[in-house]
Amino acid sequence: MSDAARLHVFVLIDALGWPVVEATGFLSDVLPARKPVRTVLGYSSGAIPTLLTGRPPAEHGHWNLFYYDPEGSPFRWLRWFGWVPDAVLNRRVTRRLLKELGRRVFGLGPLFECCVEPRLLPWFNWTEKANIYAPGGIGGAPSIFDSLVEAGIPYRAYTYHRWSDAEILRRACEDIQQSDARFFFLYLSEVDAFLHKHCDEPARIAPELSRYEAALRRVFEAARRRDPEAGFTVISDHGMTPVRQHCDLAAGLSDLGLRMPDDYLAVYDSTMARFWFFTDVARRRIVERLLDTRGGRLLSRRELEDLGLGFSDRRYGDVVFLLDPGGLVASSGFNGDGWKPAGMHGYHPDDRYSDAVLLSDHEPPVPVRSIADFHRYMTHVTGLEVAV
Repeated sequence: MSDAARLHVFVLIDALGWPVVEATGFLSDVLPARKPVRTVLGYSSGAIPTLLTGRPPAEHGHWNLFYYDPEGSPFRWLRWFGWVPDAVLNRRVTRRLLKELGRRVFGLGPLFECCVEPRLLPWFNWTEKANIYAPGGIGGAPSIFDSLVEAGIPYRAYTYHRWSDAEILRRACEDIQQSDARFFFLYLSEVDAFLHKHCDEPARIAPELSRYEAALRRVFEAARRRDPEAGFTVISDHGMTPVRQHCDLAAGLSDLGLRMPDDYLAVYDSTMARFWFFTDVARRRIVERLLDTRGGRLLSRRELEDLGLGFSDRRYGDVVFLLDPGGLVASSGFNGDGWKPAGMHGYHPDDRYSDAVLLSDHEPPVPVRSIADFHRYMTHVTGLEVAV
Protein backbone atom coordinates (compact mmCIF):
# COMPACT_ATOMS: atom_id res chain seq x y z
CA MET A 1 0.00 0.00 0.00
CA SER A 2 1.33 3.44 -0.91
CA ASP A 3 1.86 6.08 1.80
CA ALA A 4 -0.93 8.18 0.32
CA ALA A 5 -3.47 5.36 0.68
CA ARG A 6 -2.60 4.63 4.31
CA LEU A 7 -4.17 6.12 7.41
CA HIS A 8 -1.88 8.69 9.06
CA VAL A 9 -2.14 10.12 12.56
CA PHE A 10 -0.06 13.19 13.49
CA VAL A 11 -0.09 14.36 17.11
CA LEU A 12 1.30 17.81 17.95
CA ILE A 13 2.16 18.05 21.66
CA ASP A 14 2.87 21.64 22.64
CA ALA A 15 6.23 22.19 24.39
CA LEU A 16 7.31 18.53 24.40
CA GLY A 17 11.06 19.05 24.13
CA TRP A 18 13.83 16.64 23.25
CA PRO A 19 15.46 16.64 26.75
CA VAL A 20 12.15 15.54 28.29
CA VAL A 21 11.68 12.82 25.67
CA GLU A 22 15.24 11.58 26.19
CA ALA A 23 14.82 11.47 29.96
CA THR A 24 11.47 9.67 29.95
CA GLY A 25 11.71 7.44 26.86
CA PHE A 26 8.27 8.72 25.87
CA LEU A 27 6.57 6.05 23.69
CA SER A 28 9.95 4.65 22.68
CA ASP A 29 8.61 1.12 22.16
CA VAL A 30 6.04 2.11 19.52
CA LEU A 31 7.78 5.17 18.06
CA PRO A 32 11.41 4.07 17.50
CA ALA A 33 12.29 6.73 14.88
CA ARG A 34 13.24 9.63 17.12
CA LYS A 35 15.23 12.83 16.81
CA PRO A 36 15.48 16.43 18.03
CA VAL A 37 14.22 19.07 15.59
CA ARG A 38 15.22 22.73 15.44
CA THR A 39 12.46 25.20 16.27
CA VAL A 40 12.09 28.87 15.34
CA LEU A 41 12.83 31.84 17.56
CA GLY A 42 9.73 32.82 19.49
CA TYR A 43 6.59 31.16 20.73
CA SER A 44 3.88 28.83 19.50
CA SER A 45 2.26 31.78 17.72
CA GLY A 46 5.12 31.65 15.22
CA ALA A 47 6.24 28.04 15.50
CA ILE A 48 2.94 26.31 14.79
CA PRO A 49 2.15 28.33 11.63
CA THR A 50 5.68 27.44 10.48
CA LEU A 51 5.16 23.71 10.90
CA LEU A 52 1.68 23.89 9.33
CA THR A 53 2.85 25.81 6.24
CA GLY A 54 6.52 24.89 5.86
CA ARG A 55 7.31 28.61 5.59
CA PRO A 56 9.27 30.89 7.94
CA PRO A 57 7.42 33.59 9.89
CA ALA A 58 8.51 36.37 7.50
CA GLU A 59 6.61 34.53 4.73
CA HIS A 60 3.46 33.29 6.50
CA GLY A 61 3.20 36.50 8.56
CA HIS A 62 2.74 35.04 12.07
CA TRP A 63 5.32 35.59 14.76
CA ASN A 64 4.56 37.22 18.12
CA LEU A 65 0.98 38.04 18.96
CA PHE A 66 1.12 41.86 18.99
CA TYR A 67 2.39 43.77 15.97
CA TYR A 68 2.63 47.47 15.11
CA ASP A 69 -0.40 48.56 13.07
CA PRO A 70 -1.66 52.04 14.05
CA GLU A 71 -3.93 52.27 10.99
CA GLY A 72 -5.55 48.86 11.35
CA SER A 73 -5.70 48.54 15.13
CA PRO A 74 -9.19 47.56 16.34
CA PHE A 75 -8.50 49.74 19.38
CA ARG A 76 -7.86 53.02 17.49
CA TRP A 77 -10.83 54.57 19.29
CA LEU A 78 -8.93 54.36 22.59
CA ARG A 79 -6.84 57.33 21.46
CA TRP A 80 -9.81 59.51 22.37
CA PHE A 81 -9.31 58.42 25.99
CA GLY A 82 -5.69 59.57 26.22
CA TRP A 83 -6.71 62.10 28.82
CA VAL A 84 -7.82 59.35 31.25
CA PRO A 85 -5.17 58.76 33.96
CA ASP A 86 -3.31 55.43 33.85
CA ALA A 87 -4.52 54.77 37.38
CA VAL A 88 -8.03 54.48 35.92
CA LEU A 89 -7.33 53.13 32.43
CA ASN A 90 -4.78 50.50 33.44
CA ARG A 91 -6.92 48.65 35.97
CA ARG A 92 -7.71 44.95 36.06
CA VAL A 93 -11.39 45.52 35.34
CA THR A 94 -10.52 47.71 32.32
CA ARG A 95 -8.16 45.10 30.92
CA ARG A 96 -10.80 42.43 31.39
CA LEU A 97 -13.34 44.54 29.55
CA LEU A 98 -10.90 45.16 26.68
CA LYS A 99 -10.14 41.45 26.51
CA GLU A 100 -13.81 40.60 26.13
CA LEU A 101 -14.29 43.34 23.55
CA GLY A 102 -11.37 41.98 21.58
CA ARG A 103 -12.65 38.41 21.68
CA ARG A 104 -16.38 38.97 21.24
CA VAL A 105 -16.72 42.25 19.32
CA PHE A 106 -13.54 42.81 17.32
CA GLY A 107 -13.04 39.21 16.20
CA LEU A 108 -9.55 38.79 17.63
CA GLY A 109 -10.11 35.15 18.54
CA PRO A 110 -10.20 33.19 21.82
CA LEU A 111 -6.52 33.75 22.63
CA PHE A 112 -6.63 37.54 22.80
CA GLU A 113 -5.32 39.05 26.01
CA CYS A 114 -4.74 42.71 26.89
CA CYS A 115 -0.99 42.23 27.36
CA VAL A 116 0.09 45.81 26.72
CA GLU A 117 -1.01 48.92 28.57
CA PRO A 118 -4.49 49.96 27.41
CA ARG A 119 -3.28 53.44 26.42
CA LEU A 120 -0.86 51.77 23.97
CA LEU A 121 -3.35 49.37 22.38
CA PRO A 122 -4.34 51.82 19.59
CA TRP A 123 -0.92 51.29 18.00
CA PHE A 124 -1.14 47.50 17.88
CA ASN A 125 -3.01 44.70 16.19
CA TRP A 126 -3.33 41.02 17.08
CA THR A 127 -1.87 38.30 14.84
CA GLU A 128 -3.92 35.17 15.46
CA LYS A 129 -7.48 36.24 14.75
CA ALA A 130 -8.58 33.14 12.84
CA ASN A 131 -8.39 29.45 13.73
CA ILE A 132 -5.02 28.45 12.27
CA TYR A 133 -6.06 24.78 12.36
CA ALA A 134 -8.76 25.38 9.76
CA PRO A 135 -8.51 26.18 6.04
CA GLY A 136 -7.73 29.85 5.48
CA GLY A 137 -6.52 30.31 9.05
CA ILE A 138 -3.03 31.50 8.08
CA GLY A 139 -3.31 34.39 5.66
CA GLY A 140 0.26 34.51 4.37
CA ALA A 141 0.67 30.92 3.17
CA PRO A 142 -1.47 27.81 2.62
CA SER A 143 -1.39 25.32 5.47
CA ILE A 144 -1.62 21.54 5.36
CA PHE A 145 -5.38 21.94 5.92
CA ASP A 146 -5.78 24.19 2.88
CA SER A 147 -3.95 21.61 0.77
CA LEU A 148 -6.05 18.72 2.07
CA VAL A 149 -9.26 20.55 1.21
CA GLU A 150 -7.99 21.54 -2.23
CA ALA A 151 -7.02 17.93 -2.99
CA GLY A 152 -10.30 16.54 -1.65
CA ILE A 153 -8.59 14.38 0.98
CA PRO A 154 -10.85 13.73 3.98
CA TYR A 155 -9.27 14.61 7.31
CA ARG A 156 -10.06 15.40 10.95
CA ALA A 157 -8.37 18.03 13.12
CA TYR A 158 -8.82 18.31 16.90
CA THR A 159 -7.71 21.34 18.94
CA TYR A 160 -8.42 23.35 22.09
CA HIS A 161 -10.87 25.47 20.08
CA ARG A 162 -13.47 22.80 20.88
CA TRP A 163 -12.07 20.20 23.27
CA SER A 164 -9.70 19.48 26.13
CA ASP A 165 -6.75 17.14 25.60
CA ALA A 166 -8.64 14.24 27.19
CA GLU A 167 -11.67 14.84 24.98
CA ILE A 168 -9.48 15.08 21.87
CA LEU A 169 -7.85 11.73 22.62
CA ARG A 170 -11.20 10.07 23.31
CA ARG A 171 -12.89 11.47 20.22
CA ALA A 172 -9.98 10.56 17.98
CA CYS A 173 -10.18 6.92 19.08
CA GLU A 174 -13.86 6.83 18.20
CA ASP A 175 -13.59 8.74 14.93
CA ILE A 176 -10.69 6.71 13.60
CA GLN A 177 -12.96 3.68 13.66
CA GLN A 178 -16.07 5.40 12.30
CA SER A 179 -14.76 8.07 9.87
CA ASP A 180 -13.62 7.76 6.27
CA ALA A 181 -10.85 10.30 6.94
CA ARG A 182 -7.31 9.06 6.38
CA PHE A 183 -5.43 12.01 7.90
CA PHE A 184 -5.89 12.81 11.58
CA PHE A 185 -4.27 15.82 13.28
CA LEU A 186 -4.43 16.08 17.07
CA TYR A 187 -3.15 19.20 18.82
CA LEU A 188 -2.62 18.60 22.55
CA SER A 189 -1.98 21.95 24.21
CA GLU A 190 -2.10 21.23 27.94
CA VAL A 191 1.40 19.78 28.33
CA ASP A 192 2.71 23.31 27.75
CA ALA A 193 0.99 24.66 30.86
CA PHE A 194 2.16 21.69 32.93
CA LEU A 195 5.79 22.10 31.90
CA HIS A 196 5.69 25.85 32.56
CA LYS A 197 5.06 24.90 36.19
CA HIS A 198 7.07 21.69 36.56
CA CYS A 199 9.74 21.47 33.86
CA ASP A 200 12.49 21.01 36.45
CA GLU A 201 10.63 18.32 38.44
CA PRO A 202 11.32 14.90 36.85
CA ALA A 203 9.31 13.13 39.54
CA ARG A 204 6.17 14.98 38.39
CA ILE A 205 6.88 14.91 34.66
CA ALA A 206 7.11 11.13 34.38
CA PRO A 207 3.61 10.31 35.72
CA GLU A 208 2.04 13.17 33.77
CA LEU A 209 3.51 11.94 30.51
CA SER A 210 2.55 8.36 31.40
CA ARG A 211 -1.11 9.44 31.24
CA TYR A 212 -0.55 10.78 27.74
CA GLU A 213 1.32 7.63 26.76
CA ALA A 214 -1.59 5.44 27.80
CA ALA A 215 -4.12 7.54 25.88
CA LEU A 216 -1.93 7.77 22.78
CA ARG A 217 -1.42 4.00 22.78
CA ARG A 218 -5.18 3.64 22.54
CA VAL A 219 -5.22 6.02 19.56
CA PHE A 220 -2.39 4.06 17.95
CA GLU A 221 -4.17 0.75 18.52
CA ALA A 222 -7.41 2.15 17.06
CA ALA A 223 -5.52 3.28 13.96
CA ARG A 224 -3.89 -0.12 13.50
CA ARG A 225 -7.19 -1.94 13.91
CA ARG A 226 -8.60 0.07 11.03
CA ASP A 227 -5.41 -0.01 8.93
CA PRO A 228 -2.62 -2.45 9.92
CA GLU A 229 -0.14 -0.20 8.06
CA ALA A 230 -1.31 3.06 9.62
CA GLY A 231 1.40 5.63 10.27
CA PHE A 232 1.68 7.27 13.69
CA THR A 233 3.85 10.33 14.39
CA VAL A 234 4.26 12.65 17.39
CA ILE A 235 5.76 16.11 16.82
CA SER A 236 6.16 19.29 18.86
CA ASP A 237 6.65 22.98 18.22
CA HIS A 238 9.41 23.71 20.77
CA GLY A 239 10.71 22.61 24.14
CA MET A 240 10.81 24.17 27.60
CA THR A 241 13.83 25.78 29.26
CA PRO A 242 14.20 26.00 33.06
CA VAL A 243 13.99 29.62 34.29
CA ARG A 244 17.11 30.69 36.15
CA GLN A 245 16.95 34.50 36.35
CA HIS A 246 14.64 37.49 35.94
CA CYS A 247 15.40 40.70 34.09
CA ASP A 248 13.34 43.87 34.47
CA LEU A 249 14.00 45.45 31.10
CA ALA A 250 11.34 48.15 31.47
CA ALA A 251 12.81 49.37 34.76
CA GLY A 252 16.22 49.49 33.14
CA LEU A 253 14.96 52.10 30.66
CA SER A 254 12.90 54.19 33.07
CA ASP A 255 15.55 56.88 33.67
CA LEU A 256 16.16 57.73 30.01
CA GLY A 257 13.66 60.59 29.91
CA LEU A 258 11.58 59.00 27.14
CA ARG A 259 7.84 58.54 26.82
CA MET A 260 5.58 56.06 25.09
CA PRO A 261 4.07 56.48 22.55
CA ASP A 262 5.65 59.86 21.78
CA ASP A 263 9.27 58.72 21.56
CA TYR A 264 9.02 54.96 21.20
CA LEU A 265 6.89 51.86 21.76
CA ALA A 266 7.88 48.62 23.45
CA VAL A 267 6.26 45.23 23.88
CA TYR A 268 7.75 43.10 26.63
CA ASP A 269 7.20 39.44 25.82
CA SER A 270 8.29 36.68 28.19
CA THR A 271 11.81 36.25 26.82
CA MET A 272 12.33 39.30 24.62
CA ALA A 273 11.52 42.97 24.18
CA ARG A 274 10.60 44.56 20.86
CA PHE A 275 10.97 48.28 20.18
CA TRP A 276 9.75 50.82 17.63
CA PHE A 277 11.42 54.25 17.54
CA PHE A 278 9.89 57.59 16.55
CA THR A 279 12.84 59.86 17.34
CA ASP A 280 16.58 59.51 16.78
CA VAL A 281 17.17 60.32 20.43
CA ALA A 282 14.99 57.45 21.57
CA ARG A 283 16.74 55.01 19.26
CA ARG A 284 20.20 56.09 20.39
CA ARG A 285 19.47 56.09 24.13
CA ILE A 286 17.58 52.79 24.18
CA VAL A 287 20.03 50.93 21.96
CA GLU A 288 22.97 52.17 24.03
CA ARG A 289 21.28 51.01 27.23
CA LEU A 290 20.37 47.62 25.78
CA LEU A 291 23.94 47.07 24.60
CA ASP A 292 25.01 47.49 28.23
CA THR A 293 22.27 45.21 29.59
CA ARG A 294 23.40 41.85 30.93
CA GLY A 295 21.50 38.63 30.45
CA GLY A 296 20.63 39.12 26.79
CA ARG A 297 21.58 40.77 23.53
CA LEU A 298 20.28 42.78 20.60
CA LEU A 299 19.69 40.68 17.51
CA SER A 300 21.21 42.10 14.34
CA ARG A 301 19.12 42.60 11.24
CA ARG A 302 21.17 39.92 9.48
CA GLU A 303 20.53 37.42 12.26
CA LEU A 304 16.80 38.11 12.21
CA GLU A 305 16.77 37.48 8.47
CA ASP A 306 18.75 34.25 8.91
CA LEU A 307 16.16 33.14 11.49
CA GLY A 308 13.31 33.73 9.04
CA LEU A 309 12.24 36.94 10.77
CA GLY A 310 13.22 39.57 8.22
CA PHE A 311 9.89 41.39 8.08
CA SER A 312 10.37 44.24 5.60
CA ASP A 313 7.72 46.41 7.28
CA ARG A 314 9.22 45.75 10.73
CA ARG A 315 5.77 45.17 12.14
CA TYR A 316 7.26 43.04 14.92
CA GLY A 317 9.88 45.59 15.94
CA ASP A 318 12.64 47.91 14.73
CA VAL A 319 14.97 46.07 17.10
CA VAL A 320 14.62 42.92 19.18
CA PHE A 321 16.39 42.29 22.49
CA LEU A 322 16.50 38.58 23.33
CA LEU A 323 17.26 37.18 26.77
CA ASP A 324 19.75 34.38 27.23
CA PRO A 325 18.22 30.91 27.74
CA GLY A 326 16.74 30.67 31.21
CA GLY A 327 16.00 34.38 31.53
CA LEU A 328 12.51 35.74 32.07
CA VAL A 329 11.33 39.30 31.45
CA ALA A 330 9.99 40.77 34.67
CA SER A 331 7.05 43.17 34.40
CA SER A 332 5.87 41.58 31.18
CA GLY A 333 2.25 41.93 30.21
CA PHE A 334 2.30 38.29 29.16
CA ASN A 335 3.18 37.17 32.68
CA GLY A 336 0.24 37.66 35.01
CA ASP A 337 0.58 38.94 38.55
CA GLY A 338 2.10 36.30 40.79
CA TRP A 339 2.95 33.95 37.93
CA LYS A 340 6.46 32.60 38.48
CA PRO A 341 6.98 29.87 35.88
CA ALA A 342 9.62 27.24 36.40
CA GLY A 343 10.05 26.93 32.64
CA MET A 344 9.75 29.15 29.58
CA HIS A 345 10.23 28.94 25.83
CA GLY A 346 10.92 31.58 23.23
CA TYR A 347 14.71 31.57 23.32
CA HIS A 348 17.22 31.28 20.50
CA PRO A 349 16.80 28.01 18.58
CA ASP A 350 20.40 27.08 19.47
CA ASP A 351 19.27 26.51 23.07
CA ARG A 352 19.22 22.73 23.54
CA TYR A 353 16.14 22.84 25.74
CA SER A 354 14.26 24.55 22.90
CA ASP A 355 14.52 21.60 20.51
CA ALA A 356 11.23 20.17 19.32
CA VAL A 357 10.83 16.44 18.62
CA LEU A 358 9.93 13.97 15.91
CA LEU A 359 8.80 10.56 17.15
CA SER A 360 7.45 8.10 14.61
CA ASP A 361 6.76 4.43 13.99
CA HIS A 362 8.75 4.68 10.73
CA GLU A 363 11.69 6.63 9.36
CA PRO A 364 10.53 9.89 7.76
CA PRO A 365 10.37 9.68 3.96
CA VAL A 366 11.87 13.20 3.68
CA PRO A 367 14.66 14.95 5.61
CA VAL A 368 13.41 16.56 8.82
CA ARG A 369 15.79 19.04 10.44
CA SER A 370 13.54 21.94 11.44
CA ILE A 371 9.89 22.20 12.37
CA ALA A 372 9.22 23.71 8.92
CA ASP A 373 10.02 20.26 7.50
CA PHE A 374 6.99 18.77 9.28
CA HIS A 375 4.82 20.32 6.58
CA ARG A 376 6.64 18.53 3.77
CA TYR A 377 6.54 15.32 5.80
CA MET A 378 2.76 15.57 6.12
CA THR A 379 2.23 16.52 2.48
CA HIS A 380 4.45 13.65 1.33
CA VAL A 381 2.73 10.86 3.25
CA THR A 382 -0.74 12.06 2.17
CA GLY A 383 0.27 12.29 -1.48
CA LEU A 384 -0.17 16.07 -1.60
CA GLU A 385 3.21 16.67 -3.22
CA VAL A 386 1.70 14.99 -6.28
CA ALA A 387 -1.95 15.96 -5.84
CA VAL A 388 -1.47 19.70 -5.34
